Amino acid sequence: MASAADHLAVALGLLGGAYDLADEHTAELLEDGVFRPVQLAYGRLRRSHAEFADRSGLPGREFSLAPEGAPARGLKGLLDDAAEQVRQADGELAELQDSMLPVEVGDQQLRASLEEARSLMGQVGPKARELLRTFGR
Repeated sequence: MASAADHLAVALGLLGGAYDLADEHTAELLEDGVFRPVQLAYGRLRRSHAEFADRSGLPGREFSLAPEGAPARGLKGLLDDAAEQVRQADGELAELQDSMLPVEVGDQQLRASLEEARSLMGQVGPKARELLRTFGR
């Protein structure tokens, strides 16, 4: 779960750089359709990680955001890279869910958090592709 959150932290940094390069209309679409679901999923994973660690007596972990994406990569490159980070995070969470470990530990809150984060991340790919299709029009 922490590794997936790290991918989302990188995605947020990349999206911050993309936002700075976007015109006002594109920035608004980027924020609503891509940034917000990533930010919510990241927050959910961080909170769930801390709560699960506390309930289980495991050590917590500090999470930090990645630096903002470099403008030289361009808006399209930053958005592509951010979407890839989200895909990687989703893949890691899918693997965790498929492993049945969340079921074995019997933590319903953890399972619900994983489902919620994946649901939020599922919105990102289509919205990112939609934004990418409109560039240059």
